[in-house]
Amino acid sequence: MSTTSQNSASSRISALLDDNSFVEIGGSVTARNTDFNLQNKETPADGVLTGYGTIDGALVYVYSQDATVLGGSIGEMHAKKIVKLYSLAMKVGAPVIGLVDCAGMRLEEATDALEAFGKLYECQALASGVVPQITAVFGTCGGGMAVVPALTDFTFMEAKNAKLFVNSPNALEGNKTENTANAAFQSSEAGMVDVVAQEDELLESIRTLVSILPANNEDDMSYSECTDDLNRACTDLEASAADPALSLPMISDDNFFFEVKKDYAKDMVTGFIRLNGNTIGAIANRTALYDEEGKEAETFDGTLSAEGAEKAAEFVNFCDAFSIPVLTLTNVTGYKATKCQEKRIAKAAAKLIYAFHDMTAPKVNVIVGAANGTASLAMNNSADMTYAWPQATIGMMDPVSAAKIMYADEIAKADDKNALISEKAAAYAKLQASAESAAKRGYVDSIIAPETTRQIAAAAFEMLFTKREDRPAKKHGTV
Repeated sequence: MSTTSQNSASSRISALLDDNSFVEIGGSVTARNTDFNLQNKETPADGVLTGYGTIDGALVYVYSQDATVLGGSIGEMHAKKIVKLYSLAMKVGAPVIGLVDCAGMRLEEATDALEAFGKLYECQALASGVVPQITAVFGTCGGGMAVVPALTDFTFMEAKNAKLFVNSPNALEGNKTENTANAAFQSSEAGMVDVVAQEDELLESIRTLVSILPANNEDDMSYSECTDDLNRACTDLEASAADPALSLPMISDDNFFFEVKKDYAKDMVTGFIRLNGNTIGAIANRTALYDEEGKEAETFDGTLSAEGAEKAAEFVNFCDAFSIPVLTLTNVTGYKATKCQEKRIAKAAAKLIYAFHDMTAPKVNVIVGAANGTASLAMNNSADMTYAWPQATIGMMDPVSAAKIMYADEIAKADDKNALISEKAAAYAKLQASAESAAKRGYVDSIIAPETTRQIAAAAFEMLFTKREDRPAKKHGTV
């Protein structure tokens, strides 16, 4: 390893990878530019350690920026080392993990650094959908470097010291108090960050994520032996359905659940579970969020928001790129209705609808609550198999609202309006808004008891394991 072997850049690599597995590439590289007397400054490894190693025995490529070398700034050779790493990863088919602590572009190298950095963007774009890309921000990640995590599949951010920004918070007109560079803003407001944690926990989370992902888009290594009972009943599942962060682990092997973007668009839950030893992407609507003590911390109205739709669409796209099956738990009453949402909701819903319809990996949908109106069509309406719990409502709108519209004149004349509404709503529910009526029309493949959800979903994905699907010949869609 290079002379920076005792600094944080190397210690992060050591903590991330299996013991003694790291092999450095380009440890002797230094800056070659001589402008502004740069040759008189020590630049060991040009401020970035690059190489390969293993996580639970699986090959990964990793780079780690060294803030002790010119602030970890990106010079020509610095960027070229990362580009070479991407080239190797693409040839071999293994994930790339970037550990970021960077002062930005190296001003002394200007156009040389800029040109090399452009090649890094190019490599990331080419690698997208071919090998998983993960970025973890430990220090500063500003300016053009902030685009790097946006081009990767998953972004991790250290909770206290990390900074992620395109424009510095104090350079934003009208911003006097909000720190737009910190982890809280980037995870909950910007939706850029998937996981926020202390450094040790963050590195361990990356190890967990890598262990459940395919190595690339062709050679799937995301399967393991199932140690849980496939027929295990999920006895408390229905009671926990409001918060998928509680219900999804119940369905999963050994209660495993890796949630991504948990602080952003909380009305939509995305993450990975395991079924029969296989990695499954999970997407679910949320109506309540419970804290660690089991108390209700937040409530949601059951509608689909623009942020939630975009979050889910990005997740679906990733899963499909790497042939990861997707399970949805649907419980949606309509689209969120506010002036702010109206600016984005149609386009966001279109992205989610397109993502599901464009997906060729196996898709299973379980309607656990409401599936009302066209918003329900955005929640995996094109699933290969669709199931519903007995009490699910499936239709144009909730029965009470439908009854009020259809029988408005009768209700206005009735002596007991509430009784009439209840009577008409019950009739409407039976004919047009129940799981039974949807199943009779073939829109639901089977009505299942909530406690059998794990068993049924696992069997469905096993049946769909060899799924093949042809699509119209085209370069790509435009949604």
